[in-house]
Amino acid sequence: YNGRDLFVDNKGRFVLGFGRDEKKNITLTVSKGINNKVYSYSVKKRNYKVQSINGVENRFVYPSQKDIARSKLEAKAVKIARNIFSEQSDFFSGFIWPVIGPVTGVYGSQRVFNGEARRPHYGVDIAAPIGSPVIAPASGIVTFADSDLFFSGGTMIIDHGHGLSSTFLHLEELVAEVGQKISQGELVATVGNTGRVTGPHLDWRMNWSSKGISVRIDPQLLVSSHKEKNFGN
Repeated sequence: YNGRDLFVDNKGRFVLGFGRDEKKNITLTVSKGINNKVYSYSVKKRNYKVQSINGVENRFVYPSQKDIARSKLEAKAVKIARNIFSEQSDFFSGFIWPVIGPVTGVYGSQRVFNGEARRPHYGVDIAAPIGSPVIAPASGIVTFADSDLFFSGGTMIIDHGHGLSSTFLHLEELVAEVGQKISQGELVATVGNTGRVTGPHLDWRMNWSSKGISVRIDPQLLVSSHKEKNFGN
């Protein structure tokens, strides 16, 4: 895909992720020996909502040069953790919600903080009281854990394999540690109110990375719906 080989496991399975603004037409080439077969697909563009959020601390809307420098260093560390590749494949049995609660923010929505337009949101926000358990949506290995990043506060990344990873933001307590093998449903952290927030919630994000490709994907496409949905505005 895009001139890069995708990892295929011993059962013939592979993962390919598309981002928020994926191009309209994509091709996938499957090779076996000298034989190639090209598959072409059309990607339907989604309509994304605009979500206005007021009451955000000004330091997170207009960060100082010091905080900008800090956030750039933190982003580099997060990027390294997201790009770790493993051949784990337990996630093929499916994903579950890490927290159950009202969905207050969705993937792809344009964010407006205190009247100022900012980049789109790349996760799903789930409101829950501080201290609520956060469980692993699928098995994996913890590749990043930090209790105090500038924008995302308590942050944890779990590598699920095949380039798929979950990132949890705004955590209160980080229970799991870097290098720890996690099973689906296992407690990894608790919901917090840290970083750029206006209330306690979990921001669950997912990435797919492969040989230089890094794509932010929609976690809600991988889980069944639950009854407590409120997509805000």
